[in-house]
Amino acid sequence: MIERLITKRIHDLGGGFTVGRVLPFHARRMVGPYIFFDHIGPVELEPGIPKSLDVRPHPHIGLATVTYLYDGAITHRDSLGVHQEIHPGEVNWMIAGKGITHSERFEYARLNGALMHGIQAWVALPQDAEEVDPAFSHHADLPRWDEPGLTGRLIAGTMEGMTAPTPTHSPQFYAHWQMAAGTRRVLPADYSERAVFVAAGTAEVGGTQVETGTMAVLEAGKEAAIIATTEATVMVLGGEPVGERFMFWNFVHSSKDRIRQASEDWQTGRFTLPPEDNQEYTPLPEFKGF
Repeated sequence: MIERLITKRIHDLGGGFTVGRVLPFHARRMVGPYIFFDHIGPVELEPGIPKSLDVRPHPHIGLATVTYLYDGAITHRDSLGVHQEIHPGEVNWMIAGKGITHSERFEYARLNGALMHGIQAWVALPQDAEEVDPAFSHHADLPRWDEPGLTGRLIAGTMEGMTAPTPTHSPQFYAHWQMAAGTRRVLPADYSERAVFVAAGTAEVGGTQVETGTMAVLEAGKEAAIIATTEATVMVLGGEPVGERFMFWNFVHSSKDRIRQASEDWQTGRFTLPPEDNQEYTPLPEFKGF
């Protein structure tokens, strides 16, 4: 039933703010089109936190970033001129395509303090969409589940007859289920690649106990029973593969040469910074190979 368990590893985003990185993993780089999966928090941020904790302007190509929060708020600004604060139960969907820059700042927490908890994922775009024009959309009205012992939102794609408003480019699904202790729910085998991530609490997936911060990658073609052994925050995700992708820093693409070009473009200042946040940026890290 479970092909592999992946436990998050602590990763510093560069300014002292750490996340739990799940994907990519050396033995499992993607689940469907999902090539990146970071668990943010939960962490209590005090009023007056330094700006060094923010994610400064940085570039992307070849992917869509997906930000979803359980608690807290993040302020997004990008090179399209978008300025959007995201709150719990909402999603920021940014299509990088041929190139975009953005920043993510903890402005609400800096003023008020906040418990920060959420997920940032990246979706690799299919080859015919890797170089589309960049775009951004924010969605607060997502399709919902409201069942005995389970509430939830469909963040992206199509699942159980519902389709999210987020603009996807390939077959996929991504959902948040909030499960009361003892609740049992079956995840259908509609997609060839699927995973279950436990963001809070514990759950039994296909008869195996899955702890907080762990992703269970499922075998293809089999339904998976999920039982919340405590109150649990569960993410279910997956879809159809989009083919091999290369990744360096914030760049994802089917072409290594395209990633090298994007790296050079960033290094030489050919990317446009967000007009409201252009006084600093994240330096290009040392290239250590794909």
